[in-house]
Amino acid sequence: MLRVSIVGASGYGGGELLRLLLGHPQIEVAQVTSESNAGKPVHTLHPNLRSVTDIKFVSARVLEPCDVLCLALPHGEASKRIEEFARLAPRIVDLSADFRLRDPQVYQKWYGEPHAAPAWLDRFVYGLPEVSREQLRGASYASGVGCNATAANLALLPLARAGLIDASRPVVVDIKVGSSEGGASPSLASHHPERSGAVRSFAPTGHRHTAEVEQALGLTNVHLSITSIELVRGVLATAHVWTRPGITDRDLWAVYRQAYRDEPFVRLVKAQGTVYRYPEPKLLAGTNWADVGFEADPATGRVVSIAAIDNLGKGAAGSALQCLNLMYGFDERDGLRFSGLHPI
Repeated sequence: MLRVSIVGASGYGGGELLRLLLGHPQIEVAQVTSESNAGKPVHTLHPNLRSVTDIKFVSARVLEPCDVLCLALPHGEASKRIEEFARLAPRIVDLSADFRLRDPQVYQKWYGEPHAAPAWLDRFVYGLPEVSREQLRGASYASGVGCNATAANLALLPLARAGLIDASRPVVVDIKVGSSEGGASPSLASHHPERSGAVRSFAPTGHRHTAEVEQALGLTNVHLSITSIELVRGVLATAHVWTRPGITDRDLWAVYRQAYRDEPFVRLVKAQGTVYRYPEPKLLAGTNWADVGFEADPATGRVVSIAAIDNLGKGAAGSALQCLNLMYGFDERDGLRFSGLHPI
């Protein structure tokens, strides 16, 4: 059994990761930290875990060595303490944005300050298995993923890999997000990996996850637009790209099947006569699934690709656990087999 601890477990991201780790057949949760809640049972903040575990929060000051340390701290905090954390565990999975970007200048542009540990950037593997699977196998350090970037990446990845995107035209991704992307409450902001940037999570232009998409897909003309809707969990990305005129849905089926046929957590959703013809985020709550759909306009060459995820699942804790599984050679699906609910 691997001993895994979570630093910053009081927020939504840390709580979701704790829930998933408790159901993993080869993991024992060692410690979970929260400075303001030390000594309290985790169910006081994560009521879904009542009677599931009797573990209590502890201060990070009493962290003990473990096999894997998962970091769910505010952006900028993990990088300031990475040397300290690396002495506690041989493997680290960081849910924050601190180690997602390879170029420290790009990090400073999008996050507004110099990176605190630029020498560590190349040590972390980008934590989206659909992009970095082979590098994650046996890796020591995995970065977090941005939930909005994850949905955009999964919508666009097949088109980018097939070389179908016209680089001279803008790639516009309209993203609708649920309220949990902003965190549980301002008072808990210091313990959630997305919370310190909650205001910027709802950005019609200039969202910082743009850099992640451009890095992962090798694109340079990406424009994200993020707005909040009446939903708690979920991200729905609708990407508009231009290809050569004449591309049909039949062509796209071949491209998307080729890209995702062996992916354990990506499903193609494009069907007539079903309850949902295209991806619907509310069906994915609590899961690590990503549903992807698409449609072509042969007359203009425009392709619309749609991806839905749970921002706390595939967009954060789910991908983190999938990375951990790859790092240790476990089945990628371990701890992540929940299918979701319907009706919901």
